[in-house]
Amino acid sequence: MEHLINQKVQEIEISGIRKFFNMVADTKDMISLTIGQPDFPTPIHVKEAAKQAIDENFTSYTHNAGMISLRKAAADFYKKKYSMDYQPESEVIITTGASEAIDIALRTILSEGTEVILPGPVYPGYEPIIHLCGAKPVYVDLREHQFRMTAAVVKSYITEQTRCIILPYPSNPTGVSLTRAELQEIAALVKGRDIFILADEIYSELSFEREHVSIASFIKEQTIVINGLSKSHSMTGWRIGMVFAPENIAKHMLKVHQYNVTCASSVSQMAALEALTTGIDDALPMKKEYLKRRDYVYERLVAMNLDVIKPDGAFYFFVKMPNTSLNSFEFCLSLVEKVGLACVPGSAFSQYGEGYFRISYAYSEATLEEALNRLESYLKEYL
Repeated sequence: MEHLINQKVQEIEISGIRKFFNMVADTKDMISLTIGQPDFPTPIHVKEAAKQAIDENFTSYTHNAGMISLRKAAADFYKKKYSMDYQPESEVIITTGASEAIDIALRTILSEGTEVILPGPVYPGYEPIIHLCGAKPVYVDLREHQFRMTAAVVKSYITEQTRCIILPYPSNPTGVSLTRAELQEIAALVKGRDIFILADEIYSELSFEREHVSIASFIKEQTIVINGLSKSHSMTGWRIGMVFAPENIAKHMLKVHQYNVTCASSVSQMAALEALTTGIDDALPMKKEYLKRRDYVYERLVAMNLDVIKPDGAFYFFVKMPNTSLNSFEFCLSLVEKVGLACVPGSAFSQYGEGYFRISYAYSEATLEEALNRLESYLKEYL
């Protein structure tokens, strides 16, 4: 019966990140720096709020868009953190993780034959949805531009078919972000055109060099903002995302969301309410620790004579491979086989990631030290 499966579904694949992780997961004594998941526990007060929700039988459906108290808290969060005004009743949707938020956004705005401009390299979660919508991903090669998707770079990729530009900053896999001035220039380029901006801001609370700025500050009427609690509050398994968009866009996304999941988990919503109110600054101590780790990893990589851009945020390094005849998949497989270290091949992040590998530093200092010792040993012994 497989021949009857939707052709577009047959053509997409499991994420290269997960594919590589699953392939090497059972390797004995391996250290893995593959998955972008905070190593901190969910804050205790957030877990207690979820327990209370269960004890009080708050286990039924909520409003499709999420509890109004949570939507208000989400809007207040964006107001306090990023000076953005959204109406909780009509411009905020609580989703089942940021992944579902991306899905409903793209399924709402894309149609057959339209084009989506993405940075290359980029997180692999966008292209399959674009493909399923019958649209075309158009990658901007950023390897010679310090991984920065500026207006000057992107303008030549805009065509009559362009429907959306995806801006995921701080970036996975590069950790690079954009400045206020760079975002203003992109907004000016797009303003008034029939083009949406999908701003994936899931790492907004993990911005190191400067305060995070949302491009919606300059072009709200054309921008769909994606965020969530997975990275900021170490709540990956709770599956809480947030969409912020003008009412005339959000009302259509809500329909897709309703028929997709009905509503986000009620228990997780209560935990999210606690996270966005009492825990509004829970990310700050985590960010401080990530910054220490970033600086440590950067010093070690530079000492190994590896070519790497210092990240502005998130918790990744996108490292240029040393001179070798191996491609990125072969190189990362060799790392596992020779020294028991797993990193993600750059090819998992589009063809423009080939020649690189990604390191996640969302791990303890002890783990990072041993991992980097193994990398250094590999470079000395096998290359």
